[in-house]
Amino acid sequence: MTPADDEAPIPEVVEHPIGPELDLHTFRPSEIGSLLPEYFTECRKRGILRVRVIHGKGAGALRIGVHQLLAQLPEVQQFIWPADETSGSWGATWVLLRP
Repeated sequence: MTPADDEAPIPEVVEHPIGPELDLHTFRPSEIGSLLPEYFTECRKRGILRVRVIHGKGAGALRIGVHQLLAQLPEVQQFIWPADETSGSWGATWVLLRP
C-alpha cells in the first residue's frame, strides 16, 4: 500500500450558476448564515438585484431564519413575503438588493 492509497480523494469543486433564484430546500437553518450573504454578493457583482429565495412552506423554521438574517444584512434593501401566487406564495420571499 502506498501513501496515496490512504488518502481520500479530493472532492471536485462544483460551481453552481448564480441567478435570480436560490432554492434552500436542501439547507438547514444553521447553514444559511454565510450562504445568503455570499450568494447576494455574487448576485450584485452580476447586476442581479431581485432574487427569489425559496425556503419552502414546512414548519417555518427556515423561513424565520431567512427573514431574521435578511433584516440584518446591509445589502438587502427590502424583502417581500409572501411572494405572489405565481412565485411560490408563502414558500418564497422576494429580496431586493442594494446596487
